[in-house]
Amino acid sequence: MSNNTYVMSGSPVKNSRRRTGEPYTPKIITTVGQRPACLVNASVTYVGNDQIYAFGGFDQYTDEVYNHVLKLNLSARQWSLVDNYGDIPGVRMGHTACLWQGDKLLVYGGENEHRIHLSDVVIFDIKSATWTSPEINGPIPRGRARHSAVIHDEKLFVCGGMTGSENTVLDDICFLDLKTWTWSRTWRFVPRYDHSSWVWGGKIWVCGGMGEEMVKSSEIWWLDFRGTPAFEGGPTYGMSGSDEVRPLHSYGYARSPTPALGSTGVQSNSSVRAHAVTPVAPGAISSVKFFSSPNLPIFNVGTHFNVFSSGCMLDFVTPATNMPLDTSLSALDLDTLRWHKLADGKDLFPPTYRWHYCCLDPDGTHAWLLGCPKELRGNGNGETEEYLSDVLPIDLRKFGLLGNKLSQEARNEGRIPTSDTYTSSHLSAIGADLARTFNQPPESGSGTDFTVTALRDEDYDIEPLTDDASSPSSSNVSLPIHVHRLILSARWPHFARLYNAQMQEFHTRRMHIPEPFPAVKAFLYYLYTDSISAPPADFEASPSSKSQPDDSGPTLEDVADMLVMSNIYDMPRLRHLCVNRLVRDLDVQHAALIFDRASTAQEEWLKRRAAGYIMTHWGRVARTDGFLRLKQSAWVELAQSVDMEGRMVSGDELEAVGGLGGARLGSGMAGGGLWGAGRKRGRVGSASVTVDGEGEGEGEEGVEGEDGEGDEEGMEIS
Repeated sequence: MSNNTYVMSGSPVKNSRRRTGEPYTPKIITTVGQRPACLVNASVTYVGNDQIYAFGGFDQYTDEVYNHVLKLNLSARQWSLVDNYGDIPGVRMGHTACLWQGDKLLVYGGENEHRIHLSDVVIFDIKSATWTSPEINGPIPRGRARHSAVIHDEKLFVCGGMTGSENTVLDDICFLDLKTWTWSRTWRFVPRYDHSSWVWGGKIWVCGGMGEEMVKSSEIWWLDFRGTPAFEGGPTYGMSGSDEVRPLHSYGYARSPTPALGSTGVQSNSSVRAHAVTPVAPGAISSVKFFSSPNLPIFNVGTHFNVFSSGCMLDFVTPATNMPLDTSLSALDLDTLRWHKLADGKDLFPPTYRWHYCCLDPDGTHAWLLGCPKELRGNGNGETEEYLSDVLPIDLRKFGLLGNKLSQEARNEGRIPTSDTYTSSHLSAIGADLARTFNQPPESGSGTDFTVTALRDEDYDIEPLTDDASSPSSSNVSLPIHVHRLILSARWPHFARLYNAQMQEFHTRRMHIPEPFPAVKAFLYYLYTDSISAPPADFEASPSSKSQPDDSGPTLEDVADMLVMSNIYDMPRLRHLCVNRLVRDLDVQHAALIFDRASTAQEEWLKRRAAGYIMTHWGRVARTDGFLRLKQSAWVELAQSVDMEGRMVSGDELEAVGGLGGARLGSGMAGGGLWGAGRKRGRVGSASVTVDGEGEGEGEEGVEGEDGEGDEEGMEIS
């Protein structure tokens, strides 16, 4: 090998590649100050700057309803009562409070002390601690509590809830245009209360809560409003300057008197009813009911918190009683509608605590559970009191979640138009264009001015070949990879530091990285394209690009090796991307490899996830090349990942408890049976497909369903 080749430093040698890290265990924070009583049906919202705001709710012991504003400073671990000013709203519970414009809380609805359901909108400015009430136009929806609300595209979408003296369950959806403060009309969707909703992928999703039967739901519903003018445009009711304002009766409503005012002087609208049947919401309405799955959480036990992050619906199943429960943190991938178990509850939720509220940061990377110990602390008078005294912060990035900014949906929304010169690429525009110049010799006109070499692929094993990785011989050096110094300096901080120091590679324009050639090539390709994803299954390269092998994207083995490199060179974004893909695509062929690389990169959670997968599919994984290539030390580490009481179970015994790819006993139960009381059709759904057996799908005219989604065993699609 030429003496002008520089060897990249920092790659661990044989005896130091496998390092152990402490497993991630969230630590409970005990707060001080004016800790609120365990309020029921209050709103709890994370507003940034390590602050959580709580508003309203009622005391479960005295039934007193509040309109207090409380602030929790997570850094100081202290609760405080916020002095607030302006048009202070009346007491309420069961309302929603959404963070708006980064510094305001948008509060809607709720129920006051006289059990009157409200339909007013009030705004709390966090910086000035001042309340304001905007002037609202359009048809005021029915007052409600225990509904869901989400802000998207400067619209406040409201779904479901309870209303009236008999606590009628609402099945409607409407939105408030926050630019004109005008309500839309109301449409039928799905009857729910105490549920969660969010907007993702041009769809409004609803999950959790209970329906008209007062039973916890195992269904998820979504309304696809893409291309629907009623949702994409603003409502026309009462808009100033509009030449054509359609009367309410033209939308199926009869004129009604002005909504009644509650004792607090706000609009309640509990008694206002439409005289005509409310039409079904425009767009495609679909639903899935989950019956069984190896990772399906048990819906009718524990306290569930459903939130959205990174293209997934997260289900925190926390203990609700002193009885032992199957608690967990699970994720439902909204693209594939498949469940993944991220962590066992025993590793997250201490059994001596119970949790009442859950909130997320806007990026979906951190969650906070608020609650108190089950063994109530004494107040000094021989009695016990219950407060929102404890907080459990959870870093969701430790479980392979990228956050909303790095998720595929967030990237697609901000993507620039497709490249003019490479229209068939699955990459973004600039990534597609730069990929055309990657690893092209200078004589081709690509402008490359630097070369990188690596270990030859056939010489690489799970462990490095020699203890002295900094002295490669010419026999195990790969072909050169042609790159641009400018791109490497801009995208790779470690390279920029070495190059700016004018070390040897500055003069020779060469570098050797003692890692396998495919991993190094994929790593450099990532620097060009900002992507480690393989092309979609239906992707076809253009005829002019089929000769370029780089367009195929990195394999799962390449990504596992890149995880190690991200740890070596301290590149957290690349590490998050690698962990996310390895978790999503974990399979039999690569499980042992992922286990080894996760151990090397000190990704303890990913290592435990891969170890659990290997133990579940031991017979198949033990026959793969990746497993047979593991060193003895890795086998020992894998064996010791099983707890002290672990044992081998035969296939017949494992099948009896649902371990051979089936559901656990009790998952998806309703009324004591594994399959529940039979298939139940929603009020809105009319086109359906049943996947729980050999039944044939039946279709009727009405709501449009979606084809091809959710082909998971044990699901019902409506």
